Amino acid sequence: MTEKTPTPPNRQDPHLDPAGDTDEPAFDWMKPAAAATGAGATARGAAPAGGTSPDAGKDQPAASAGTPARQTGSTQTGSTQPGSTQTGSTQPGSSQAGSTQTGSTQAESRADRKAAEAAVGPSTPEPQGRGTHFREPLPTSALQVRPPQDEVERRNAERELAANTKPVLPRVMQVLLAAFYPVILLVLAVRAVTSPLFLWVEYNRPGFPGDGYGFSTDDRMTYGSYAVDYLSNWSGPRYLGELVNRSGDALFQDGEVSHMADVKLVILSAFAGGALLILLGIIAIIYLRRRSTGGVRRGLFAGSIVTLVIILGLGTLAALGWQQFFTEFHRIFFASGTWTFALDDTLIRLFPGQFWVDAGIAIAALVLIAAVVTLVLTWPTRKRRGVAKEGAAKEGTPEEGTAKGSTAVV
Repeated sequence: MTEKTPTPPNRQDPHLDPAGDTDEPAFDWMKPAAAATGAGATARGAAPAGGTSPDAGKDQPAASAGTPARQTGSTQTGSTQPGSTQTGSTQPGSSQAGSTQTGSTQAESRADRKAAEAAVGPSTPEPQGRGTHFREPLPTSALQVRPPQDEVERRNAERELAANTKPVLPRVMQVLLAAFYPVILLVLAVRAVTSPLFLWVEYNRPGFPGDGYGFSTDDRMTYGSYAVDYLSNWSGPRYLGELVNRSGDALFQDGEVSHMADVKLVILSAFAGGALLILLGIIAIIYLRRRSTGGVRRGLFAGSIVTLVIILGLGTLAALGWQQFFTEFHRIFFASGTWTFALDDTLIRLFPGQFWVDAGIAIAALVLIAAVVTLVLTWPTRKRRGVAKEGAAKEGTPEEGTAKGSTAVV
């Protein structure tokens, strides 16, 4: 029988898939190495012609644990001696034992292999290329491990502490705003008194004492305006030292000019400090408006209370003994002996004792009015504190962002 011998008409095609698994590879070399190990024990057409395989009738060992070896069920065909006339005959005993019996074939399907792999489990993975797939642990598997209970409690306590702890800087800004506010009001009141407007009001009000040495109201207004302007400008002592009266004499003596220079230094320092505090207060207000809801209101409310306490305290001391209060005030800022003058000196004629009493009352009144207005505008009412109305709470609709009886964090 040669390659050109015609195929008999009644010849049937061999059954190539005895396992009945369409997903099974057609050739042994296409199978995984573990499955092919058991199949290599038997080969199609490997037995010598006319003989029987020495391993016939013996089961082959499995390739790996849990994976049964599979034997091929092919038969030897065309193993004829030269010159023989047998065509497609099967030699008796030329195939391995059970190779022609379909029921004894140990066929392995894909599902069987998967079941075997699952039986082995991911805890004992085999290297790649051995018939099983290597399974690497998931990168998030460590997240499934719960930490100890004490560690969980510690973390929860830290989170609660961080949530309940309020920032420090907003509170510092509120304290600074409350401390700056009384000083700012005091400086602004002093600036309002050291003005020609206040002089005109004083010199023209009924009951203000006149000058017994010849100054008229117009003279007082003219010369007093020079003295007040000197306190707020950048001129030197010559601004007052070169002034003369109607008779041509020097208007202010050297001692008076020296004292006015000291007063100017105190006044300008107070104005500069007040301007700096105003700038810092504006910065604090801008910060609190952005970082702390209600922080500006609380800072100004506290500042107004502090201002009222200071003004009421100083006013009580001044009312109990004005002369003592006036003397102690000058001792704080001026050297002893540099601020006392005779009754006929120009400073005393322009600014008698009643002028300083009225100036103190005006300063205290301005500061008191500003503090009271601020206190009223920043009073922590229910609406400003964010407390909801009882009706809205009963209906279950929170008003102002809060529930009944609760206070919003502002």
